[in-house]
Amino acid sequence: MKDFTKVMKALSDPNRVRILKMLQRQSLCVCEIQAALDIAQPTVSNHLKVLEEAGLVFSRKDGLWVNYFVSDGGSSPYAAAILGNLRHWLMDDPEIVRLMEVLPTLNREIICRRKNA
Repeated sequence: MKDFTKVMKALSDPNRVRILKMLQRQSLCVCEIQAALDIAQPTVSNHLKVLEEAGLVFSRKDGLWVNYFVSDGGSSPYAAAILGNLRHWLMDDPEIVRLMEVLPTLNREIICRRKNA
């Protein structure tokens, strides 16, 4: 029951669902997610931590960047089931449509340069 409730709680926040939908399209770093959702960096990091603990996402360091990816759900049958279905859900939601349009325009080098200027 603990694994099930962890996955359900992870999906109880709309921003975490948005993050998953974006990561289903492409891997992203924290600054890209922050720019797409227009929320604070610590908030994004907290959301990613919750998603990672639920087995829904994983991260991999690549030089200066930490990239986040959707998990294959191997650590939890509940995560696997949700991720498989989520791929087909919400594609007509206006906010998800907007995010899918924004994703190709995100450039981490430009985003981080603006933040550090």
